[in-house]
Amino acid sequence: MSDRLKVVVIGGGAAGMMAAITAAGCGADVTICEQNEKLGKKLFITGKGRCNLTNESDPAAHLSQVVSHSKFLYSAENAFDANRTMDFFSGLGLKLKTERGNRVFPESDHSSDVIRALEYECRRLGVEILLNTKVKAIRTKTIVKDETNESTDTDKKGRQTLYQEICTDIVLQNGNVLPADRVILASGGVSYPLTGADGSGLAMAGKAGHSVTKLYPALVPLITQENWTADLAGLSLRNIAVTVKDGKKKLYEEFGEMLFTHRGVSGPVILSASSFITKALEEGKKLDLLIDLKPALSEEVLDKRLLREIEEAKTKQLKTMMASLLPQSLIPVVCMQAGVSDTVRCCELGKKQRRALLETLKSLHLTLTGTEGFAQAIITQGGVATKEIDPKTMESKIVKHLYFAGECIDVDAQTGGYNLQIAWSTGRAAGLSAAKPD
Repeated sequence: MSDRLKVVVIGGGAAGMMAAITAAGCGADVTICEQNEKLGKKLFITGKGRCNLTNESDPAAHLSQVVSHSKFLYSAENAFDANRTMDFFSGLGLKLKTERGNRVFPESDHSSDVIRALEYECRRLGVEILLNTKVKAIRTKTIVKDETNESTDTDKKGRQTLYQEICTDIVLQNGNVLPADRVILASGGVSYPLTGADGSGLAMAGKAGHSVTKLYPALVPLITQENWTADLAGLSLRNIAVTVKDGKKKLYEEFGEMLFTHRGVSGPVILSASSFITKALEEGKKLDLLIDLKPALSEEVLDKRLLREIEEAKTKQLKTMMASLLPQSLIPVVCMQAGVSDTVRCCELGKKQRRALLETLKSLHLTLTGTEGFAQAIITQGGVATKEIDPKTMESKIVKHLYFAGECIDVDAQTGGYNLQIAWSTGRAAGLSAAKPD
C-alpha cells in the first residue's frame, strides 16, 4: 500500500486538470473522475475553439474584471497569476501569442492543443484518469474536532464535545467506492449542458452542508422585444458603445463590438453586459439597450457631418447618403426608428428629421426582455458560497479535506481570459493544499 495521500478530483475540465497536475507534482496519488468521454470538453469550445486561456495583465487588473466576489480571489490570483500561467503552459511546450486586449491564445489557435498539453502532463505525472465516470456522492464521517473550533455539543455530564465532518471517500454512479484522503470538487456550473454541465457537483456540495447561491446564466446572448434584429442576424458592429438602463438607472456601459442575432443581440460588449443585468431580467424587468453607433463623434460633430453629407447628396435618396455612415442592412432600421423614410431625397430633409436621425445614430434603442439561458451561457454566475471556503487553500470551512476549484465556486468574471485564469488559480491553490499532509 502506498503511503501517499490519495486525492480524487471530481471534474476533468480546466480547474480539475490544473488541480490534478499540481497535486500529483507535489507527490500525491491523484485520480480524476470525469463523466464525459474525454477531458476538457468545455475547454474545447472556449473562445470559439481558440481557447483564450488567460489575459496578460497583473492580478489587480484581473481582479478588476471579476464581477462576483473579487476579494475572495486575491490570494489565489496573486500566488498564480497570468504570467505564471503563461510560464506553466510554455513549460509544457505550448507556444502562446498575445492579441488585442492582452488576450492570450495558443499560437496554433487550437484549443485541442491546450487540452492535449494538460492531459499529457497529467499522464506524465501518473494521474489516473477515469472517463465516463460519474460521481454520485461525497461521503464524510464525523470526528472530534480540536478545541479551537467553535461548533460544540454537550454530553450528559455537561462537557462540551466538538465535532468535524471530514471526507472519507466518494461513491460512483455504478456503486463503486473510491477511497479519498482529499477530494477536490471541480465539476463546473450548469452552463453549456451539452458539455456535461448538469449541476451534480453543486448538489453534492449542498448535501455536504454547503450553501449554493442562486444560479444565473452569465456571458450570455440577450433576447430583445423587437424582432427586427432577425433581419440583421450575423451583422457585427465594431467601435460602438452600449448603455443598459433600468428606467433612469444606468446598469452597464461599455465600448467595443456587438452582434445581432435572430432573437436579439450578442458579441463581447453584450456578453459582458449580461453579467450585470441577468438578475434584473430574471425578475421580469424590461431594460433599455441604447447603442451609440458613432461614439467617437460628439453630437455637434456628427450633426455637422450630416449637414455636409446631406448637402453633397442633395438629389440622392437618404439611404444612399447613409451608406457612408452605416452598414447597408442597418440603414432601414435607423431610418425607421428615426421616423424618416429611407427613400426621401436629401434635399427634402428638414431640421427636425435630421435631428431625429442624429439622435438615433447616437442612441439606437432596443428593449431587453431575457437571456438565451444556460444552453448558450459561457459561464454560470453563482455557486458554492465563498464565505464557506478558505480563500488561500480552497478548502471547505465545513468539511475538512474537501476543496473547491473553478466554476463551481460563486465567482465569475468578464470575457477576455479572466474566467479561465480563475480556473487555473483556484485549481493550483486547491491542488497544492490537498497534497499537503495535516
